[in-house]
Parts: sequence; structure tokens; C-alpha cells
Amino acid sequence: MIVQRRSVSAVLAASALLVTAGCSSDAGESPGASASASPSRTAAAASPSAEATPPAKGTVKVVRTVAEGLNTPWGLVPLPEGGLLVASRDEGTITRVDPDTGGKTELGEVPGVSAAGEGGLLGLALSPDYASDRMIYAYFTSASDNRVVRMLYDPARPAGDQLGAPDTVFKGIPKGMIHNGGRIAFGPDRLLYVGTGESGDRGLAQDKKSLGGKILRLTPEGEPAAGNPFPDSPVYSYGHRNVQGLAWDSEQRLFAAEFGQNTWDELNAIVPGGDYGWPTAEGESGDTKFRDPIAQWHTDEASPSGIAYAEGSIWMAGLRGQRLWRVPLKGTAASADPQAFLEGDHGRLRTVVSAGGDKLWVTTSNTDGRGDPGSKDDRILELEVS
Repeated sequence: MIVQRRSVSAVLAASALLVTAGCSSDAGESPGASASASPSRTAAAASPSAEATPPAKGTVKVVRTVAEGLNTPWGLVPLPEGGLLVASRDEGTITRVDPDTGGKTELGEVPGVSAAGEGGLLGLALSPDYASDRMIYAYFTSASDNRVVRMLYDPARPAGDQLGAPDTVFKGIPKGMIHNGGRIAFGPDRLLYVGTGESGDRGLAQDKKSLGGKILRLTPEGEPAAGNPFPDSPVYSYGHRNVQGLAWDSEQRLFAAEFGQNTWDELNAIVPGGDYGWPTAEGESGDTKFRDPIAQWHTDEASPSGIAYAEGSIWMAGLRGQRLWRVPLKGTAASADPQAFLEGDHGRLRTVVSAGGDKLWVTTSNTDGRGDPGSKDDRILELEVS
């Protein structure tokens, strides 16, 4: 792996920092993608820090298969009372998986989902007040747009009828056959972060009045969050191509993964109001107008979707790359070269979620029309990492 190191700007306050990346198509099949061998690049540490630096090399062990026989799994979220909720992109359903037995119980179908291309029922998140309000948030493609809704989850009702009517929290995000974004997550600040795509219309990414090609920051009710960089706007950062990964580290800094086009997929550190360069820049540009990624990969090595933080590193699922990437961190930079695991072992990887401590849950994505599904696909895997 050829690695070039670059300095990045000083660490910002935890409450102000996000990380994003430029990204390749969800398919990870962008024409003209480079086949060069492993020229991933990482940035040098941003500044001295009291945080412990993880070792340069880590480990991954597949502990077990948690569940199998899933159709186009996309969003995955653990329930505090136990169990995993998984969204089916194409069926528009949410299913609860028992992580001990692998048993599946369908909660219900989300009305209004229009699955086509890369669109459908995508990200899931739990309300920050889930213990009292039992609300599940979902990002999906409708007939007219991409939107975020919330629904009451009542496990006391019969299977298939456990979801209340959806309440639209936010709508109007551009939709397309490609680049629908879709990852949502509540941050440590209890605000809702939404990764969107530019829906194939490149110009939307640089248009601060558009919701496409952005990271949005909202209240749980869907209003622009106080302190956002642009007055009365939900836009938190812009110049993105297709954001599908969001995760916070132990210092409450947000990181995001994003698909590039033909050359570089990225993992970037985001500042509020930062411009990440698309469509002018893909990967490192050195242009001071744009934020450079802290790590980048050729599109055939990654095509990243979900990310999670564990054991001092960001763990990134690769679709076309069919591998799990580890990016050890020092502050807001990579402290060593990215390291690949599981290459080709389980096919396309879509979502990675912390299971607490040194454990991760990872979903495969071989039934999404671009993979080669086996008889037991798709699956949720439990990993032990360091």
C-alpha cells in the first residue's frame, strides 16, 4: 500500500467537529474506476493529544453469524432492551432480530416507500428519548423525494402490526436512481444528523440552498438545529457526493464516509460550514477552499457505506471493495495506514454498528442487485476487533 502523509488543521472542539468523505456510487461500479493496487493515503495527526493512540495494526475475528436470510438489509440499530432492528431497502419493512437465536419478527411495512435503484427504506435511528417515547426514525425514498419519518414501536401488538403511522419529520431531500444518501444518527448532542446524496445532479452539492449532497443537522422535530453554520438552514456541511456513514468517536467528534466517483472514496473530518469539494474535488485536492480527506481509497477497494467507532479506530464497510477497513485515529487524523480485513470473505458489506466494547455487528449486502448472493444471504455478523 502506497501511503502519503499530510498535515491537517488543528483539532476543533468536540461539539463542533464532524468528519465526512467524498464517495463512489452505491454500486461501487463507477465506470473508469482505477485498478491500481492499494494507494490509500492517510493524513498525519492533527495535534498532540492526551488520547491513547491505538496500535498501528489491529485484528478482526468473526465470532458468529447472528442472522441470515435477510433481504437487502440497510439500516441497523440495536434496541436498549435487546434485539436489533434491520431495515429492508427493497421490501420497505423493519424486522427485529434476536441476537441470541437469530429469530426474526417483522414489525411492519413502512408506508410510502418507493424502492428503485439505490433508493428505498434506508437508515434507522432511535429517538434520544426512546425509553419513554418508543419512537423509531427512518430515512426512505418516496415517490417524490427522500424524507425522514418517525413511528411508534409497540412490541405488544401482533407481529407485522407493531409500527404506528409515520409522522413526517423532514422532507424534500432530492431523490434519484443513484446517490440517495440515507444514513441517519442522533449525536451526543441529541440532534439528528442526516447524510444525503446529490441524486446524480452534481451541482446540488455546492448549492447551499439545496438539501442534496449535504450533512444536515436537525432537532428531533425536524427543525434546523441552533448553532448551524447557515442561518435558519439545516445544512451543516456541503460539497458531498453521497454520504452513507456517520459515527462519533470517544471525544464526540463525528466522522462520515462518502462514495467517490471514479477515483477516490474518502473519510473526512468535517467542520461546520465546511466545503468538501464535490464536484470540483474528489479526494485530496490541496485547494484551501476545500477540506481534504483524512484517508482515501480507490473506488474498487472500498465504495464505503456504514462506519462505526470502536477500540480507537473507525471501522468502514466496503461494498465494491468487499472488505472491512480499519482507520486508527489520533485526534481527527489517521495515526497509521488503513488496514483491510475480511477481503472477499463475505461479499459486499453495507452497515457496521458498535455492539459495545470490542464487538461490532456488520451486515452483508449481496442481495442488493449488485452482489453474488449465497444461499444464506444476507447476513448479520458479529465481530471481535482490536
